[in-house]
Amino acid sequence: MQSKLVWIRLLLTVATLCGIFFAIEGQSAEKPNIIWIMADDLGYGDLGCYGQEVIQTPNIDRLAEGGMRFTDCYSGSTVCAPSRCCLMTGLHSGHAYVRGNKRVPLRPEDVTIAEVLKEKGYVTGQFGKWGLGEPDTTGGPLNQGFDRFFGYTDQRHAHNYYPEFLWDNDQKVTLKGNLDGKQGEYTHSLIVEKGLDFVQENKDQPFFLYFSVTIPHANNEYGRETGDGMQVPDYGVYQDEDWANPQKGHAAMISLLDSDVGRIMELLKNLEIAENTLVFFTSDNGPHREGGADPDFFDSNGPLKGIKRDLYDGGIRVPMIAHWPGKIAAGTESDFVWAFWDFPSTAAEIVGTAMPGEVDGQSVLPTLLGKDQKEPEYLYWEFHERAFKQGVRFGEWKGVRNDLNKPVEIYQVTQDLGEEDNLADQQPELVKRVEGWFESARTESEHWPVKRE
Repeated sequence: MQSKLVWIRLLLTVATLCGIFFAIEGQSAEKPNIIWIMADDLGYGDLGCYGQEVIQTPNIDRLAEGGMRFTDCYSGSTVCAPSRCCLMTGLHSGHAYVRGNKRVPLRPEDVTIAEVLKEKGYVTGQFGKWGLGEPDTTGGPLNQGFDRFFGYTDQRHAHNYYPEFLWDNDQKVTLKGNLDGKQGEYTHSLIVEKGLDFVQENKDQPFFLYFSVTIPHANNEYGRETGDGMQVPDYGVYQDEDWANPQKGHAAMISLLDSDVGRIMELLKNLEIAENTLVFFTSDNGPHREGGADPDFFDSNGPLKGIKRDLYDGGIRVPMIAHWPGKIAAGTESDFVWAFWDFPSTAAEIVGTAMPGEVDGQSVLPTLLGKDQKEPEYLYWEFHERAFKQGVRFGEWKGVRNDLNKPVEIYQVTQDLGEEDNLADQQPELVKRVEGWFESARTESEHWPVKRE
């Protein structure tokens, strides 16, 4: 661990000496707090500010009204672990070490944005689902730059909202109210309280809060037993709706999360640090069809095609809101195309440095500040469950291949949000370009090999 920190310090020093130091016009010398709030399996259409007409999300909608709402932001992957790896390391899923949901920990040489921010004087805390290594591995959160951790380290464990234990740093904490099959301690609420405590305890120093809650993910195992894996203490305002219980649970989870986002924003205001805090809100991938939930019931993917595990936009295009009073203009909307692997470079630029080594992302700080910025040449994804799938977004176009033995599909996604009209036959040059990226944009993976016939 010590040698890794020395290496990071050296690279960051070289970056600064080479002139990679970015001044933010109008920003005070005080370092801004950075909060990344990430829901789990929340769809593009699950929020009022993205067109949802049934589920109530007034606090998240207000967050959008006070900041910038992105229409074309993409997750790191279409399932949780690789999406989180891309978010932390700045590498897309063709280069990231974790490319699927099997338990593969980050390595010592993998550098996360938490490590970079920590080297710049930030206190770092992660609350919720980690998914990139158990505490006793090199991928554990405390070994990847976080000073404080509370929650789940394994995504399968995170399916259960009433488990018998959670991790507090590197120690197992027994949840007595959940022993012997009881459901007395709802983990989402515990995680939120720990996250709020972290903000309170570090209000006088710059902090990075990675707040990766688990709702509205389903408890898949419990759902197979009961038909309803959308575990929530009560259905709230949806109790009397004439819906199946999984749909009540889905809506209640999202409104509970919305309430907790309101609590976070109220705390920042009461602590008088809201003006110096950059808050992002997003989801790790598209909506699910698990635990009895039906994404069609609430039109959870909105106008998009596909859901979780698809590389159509419904699986990877996510809600994204950025809120930073005095820096990000309130009530703005942006169609700038970017993805999770851009976050590390963005956060690094904000604190006056750069991500060490080669990353796939770029800083989107100019866009956040209302300045013109060139979009990336392309965004690339690959996914290895059931078949080897690849996707690429470039400008107004999208290329998808759902299997190595299937042809490339081409969609003009700015005009065809639902990816309904495959233009591959009319656009042979675009097909060739996409096929080239599908070969060149990735490296082989020892854990997720591609079998070519």
